[in-house]
Amino acid sequence: MLFAPFCGYIKVEREVEESSMSELIELVKTDAIAQVFLNRPQAYNAFNYDLVSQLTSRLTTLAGDDSVRGLVVTGRGKAFCAGGDLKWALGYPARPGAAFHTLASKFHLAILEIRRMKKPVVAAVNGVAAGGGFSMALACDFRVMDKSAIFRQAYTSNGLCIDGGGTFTLPRLVGYARALEIAAFDEPISADQALSWGLVTKVVEDGQALVEATAMAQQLSRRALNSYAWSKKLITDSYNTSFETQLELERAALEACADHPDGREGLAAFSEKRKPEYG
Repeated sequence: MLFAPFCGYIKVEREVEESSMSELIELVKTDAIAQVFLNRPQAYNAFNYDLVSQLTSRLTTLAGDDSVRGLVVTGRGKAFCAGGDLKWALGYPARPGAAFHTLASKFHLAILEIRRMKKPVVAAVNGVAAGGGFSMALACDFRVMDKSAIFRQAYTSNGLCIDGGGTFTLPRLVGYARALEIAAFDEPISADQALSWGLVTKVVEDGQALVEATAMAQQLSRRALNSYAWSKKLITDSYNTSFETQLELERAALEACADHPDGREGLAAFSEKRKPEYG
């Protein structure tokens, strides 16, 4: 999680709170979509303990909010997220390792919330995504990237190793050999290169990542959310199961989907030759 120095298009309802939560994490609701902004632009949205704590709290709340059918994660200012704040880590009262142990404990809870989320999570990569910012973007279901934005794993250039689930998601997106190359050499990855390697879903003109990511989340939110949740879970968990076990999990999930209101609506719409209405 390395600090490596280097919007909207429809009417929105801006959430206002009395607490300090709004200082480091800002939430904007656009219809059924929650836009989650990392809000430390002066530090390239680098993670310190307060930011990741607030991020985890926000994600946990949004995961259980039935009025929210999709999330977009992005950063204020010129960066998506530059990763962990090394200045914070170096100023930690105990040894540096203890600082990263403490920071990663909260950061990993945020990553788990993203991966367990039963609704789509889209990263709008509006600038550099390095270290933990890179790992967090990879943990999201989809990534939309501004043309001038860059990815950088950054950890190994500072004598550290990848966290935030990056060693899980990266090789599954690009393969073992390329993941090891990214870890070993830590070369900046341009948006076009990220697209060709399968690291991002779409590259857009500068300043359009948030708009496009929100539109993508809105499109997904109109589909069967229960079906999406099961598909996301099955695909994620498939790396930990045998083929035979996966078949049984698929059968159980298919049965659950067919009995869910979304499944009943989808089947009825097919029978009646009309467009299904979910949610």
